[in-house]
Amino acid sequence: MLDAFYSFKQNLILGAADSNMVPLIWVLALLLNNRHALKKAKEELATHVGKDRPVEESDIKNLVYLQAIIKETLRLYPPSPILALRAAMEECTLSNGYHVTPGTRLLLNAWQIQHDERVWTDPDEFKPERFLTTHKDLDLRGQNFELLPFGAGRRACSGVSLALQVIHLSMASVLHCFDIDKTGDQPVDMTESASLANVKATPLKVLLQPCLSPEIYQL
Repeated sequence: MLDAFYSFKQNLILGAADSNMVPLIWVLALLLNNRHALKKAKEELATHVGKDRPVEESDIKNLVYLQAIIKETLRLYPPSPILALRAAMEECTLSNGYHVTPGTRLLLNAWQIQHDERVWTDPDEFKPERFLTTHKDLDLRGQNFELLPFGAGRRACSGVSLALQVIHLSMASVLHCFDIDKTGDQPVDMTESASLANVKATPLKVLLQPCLSPEIYQL
């Protein structure tokens, strides 16, 4: 019984770590390859937060471009490309004519859904602006089936609200406190790994340069 408890606790901790760590790495990688988006995010932080205090959770609602960056990152690189196993509750026929009977076990390919060119213009391109215009009303919590980085329904990620808070606040804090740059002249390698968690295939190396007064880092 005790072993089962520790196993359950470990799964919760590891699941939470992956859901937060993986998107943060992809956000940084994308921004290093798209300097115009990095510049706009830094300008937004300068406007709404300034340089005299650290970022607070209450600031996030005003950082609409940063929110769009994170949405676009989670679209391009969902933390779990293949969602957990499901079972069909009733008989149905898919758009390609495939017949599904009740009880059939199903795997949902979130990565493919979020790269569907019938829904997304230039689906493989990093375009945060789409979430400020054509797709601005799409939600990350599984209410819209075009965007399912955390799943949907009763078996969606139970920690989605906490994960989104951590991701937004962490990324806002990093971009606010540091100027970031690549370690070389080549674009960041964006190869994905073949695993259940969509981690970057190669380690991300980043140069961080403090850009605020020393007192801010002590708060």
